[in-house]
Amino acid sequence: MPQRKIIHVDCDCFYAAVEMRDDPTLRDVPLAVGGAEGRGVVTTCNYRARAFGVRSAMPGSEARRLCPGLVTVPLDMARYRAASQQVMAILREMTDLVEPLSLDEAFLDVSDITDHRGSATLMARYLRERVRQEVGITISAGVAPNKFLAKIASDWRKPDGLFVITPEQVPEFVESLPVEKLFGVGQVTAAKLHSMGVKTCGDMQLLGVDTLIEKFGKQGYRLFEMAAGRDERPVIVSRVAKSVSVERTFSQDLPDKTACETVMPALVADLNLRLARKGRQKPIHKLFVKIRYSDFSTHTLERVRESVAEPEVADYQPLLDELVTRADRPVRLLGVGVRFRNDEAPVTQLRLFD
Repeated sequence: MPQRKIIHVDCDCFYAAVEMRDDPTLRDVPLAVGGAEGRGVVTTCNYRARAFGVRSAMPGSEARRLCPGLVTVPLDMARYRAASQQVMAILREMTDLVEPLSLDEAFLDVSDITDHRGSATLMARYLRERVRQEVGITISAGVAPNKFLAKIASDWRKPDGLFVITPEQVPEFVESLPVEKLFGVGQVTAAKLHSMGVKTCGDMQLLGVDTLIEKFGKQGYRLFEMAAGRDERPVIVSRVAKSVSVERTFSQDLPDKTACETVMPALVADLNLRLARKGRQKPIHKLFVKIRYSDFSTHTLERVRESVAEPEVADYQPLLDELVTRADRPVRLLGVGVRFRNDEAPVTQLRLFD
């Protein structure tokens, strides 16, 4: 099996980050989201509050005892979901293979992506900068050959960090990794392992798979595999797509609208190739053009065109004319796509990089 390239991204103190983004007066104070009422608990908190010992799921009364100057705000799930959708949309521009674990974290399988010279490290840097610029929050990222290690890596340099574990570094990295870092190892399992003299993954490898299976059953085999840095779980995509699109990010900005028009035929051809490869789709409902300028501002325009079976450049020209209001504005990214009449089509998207 070819070596996987997995990125795990995790938004830093997500709810609190959104609050600090929207209210700059909260950036320099210890902040907790939730926990204001008598029996309320802290949902999350910023790093200033964590320095006082405040933690998620802590009763608000205890949090205020530890941090008398703690500022609390109520949850605003609508804003958090909106920010999450922005983040996930950026991730899905990189690859279709995105597995969200919650509003604020996800796995990406970028094994087959050729953007950014095929480097998962460069992809992670690009995603972190995009989220910083466009969503206004920071994310930490981990890059590794599998999901287990990528998730550990994303936590290694939090907040606002990037940590990479290459395939060659895996044996040395896991050797000293505490067993508490393994998925499924809670206090009870950790205590049992400690009683057996096992404190690190290296200790677990020396103990051997047979002993682990004898002591922990099927879980013992999984523990041994993780201790060796192995994890064959694939990134699972459960999202149902509503569109097919192709887009191209340019290493040098296109200087003007005329240059955009020269790129359109290749984009539309790639779109139709992608549609053909996926077989018969549901009826096309809309066409859209997406453009990102050199200042990273992004705009999309769509129009209903239900009678189109195979889109042509001429179908997209009116959208480009309406979207590009300044002929001389440099363009960083250009994309075209179709939206289907319903949600039943599978996720498909092609990314191209010059």
